[in-house]
Amino acid sequence: MVLKLYGFPLSTCTRRVALVLKEKNVPYELVPVDLTKNEHKSAEFMTKQPFGQVPYIVEEDGFQLYESRAIGRYIALKYAGQGNKILPDPSDFKNTALFEQAASIELTNFDPFASGLAFEKVFKPRKGLGETNEEVVASLTKQLNAKLDAYEVLLSTSKYLAGDEVTLADLFHIPYGAMLGVMGIDVLESGTRPNVARWWKDITSRPSWQAVKNGA
Repeated sequence: MVLKLYGFPLSTCTRRVALVLKEKNVPYELVPVDLTKNEHKSAEFMTKQPFGQVPYIVEEDGFQLYESRAIGRYIALKYAGQGNKILPDPSDFKNTALFEQAASIELTNFDPFASGLAFEKVFKPRKGLGETNEEVVASLTKQLNAKLDAYEVLLSTSKYLAGDEVTLADLFHIPYGAMLGVMGIDVLESGTRPNVARWWKDITSRPSWQAVKNGA
């Protein structure tokens, strides 16, 4: 039995885990959870994931884990010796600290705005929760642009957010970042931030993302 990934193929967080699995060459079986039928809110599902969210994983020995970023760290640590190196050696305290700094940047300075835009422009109307609030979209876009100005400064001195080696901190951006382009919010590829554009082209060109961008 291979690792099982329970999730919705096109969900951002499911694809976040899938791309890490691809980076580390870890075989997995996707077990589809149909969000359109609220399967993630079923009593059975919520015994595995009490928040009723995707994804979660189950390993051969029965070990279970949810939260996409936690899963990503776990996979990168457990399979450190195979695939691409996407975490610093834990004994390297300084580079590990720089990685955690970069991971915190993604979680607090990127995700709230990118995921908020996705909710307003994609998920809200799709779920019948009302029309897109364009004032909210404008506010989130303005805030995200300000954050990306700081990214431009950071990426002017290093190739990636934690230094000159790609890490999970960079890869965690991809699923929601890719949605921005689909929504017509061109903030990552704009020529106004050449270092951000260079970084974004680099990480989204990786075979791992190309393999899962249309579904985990």
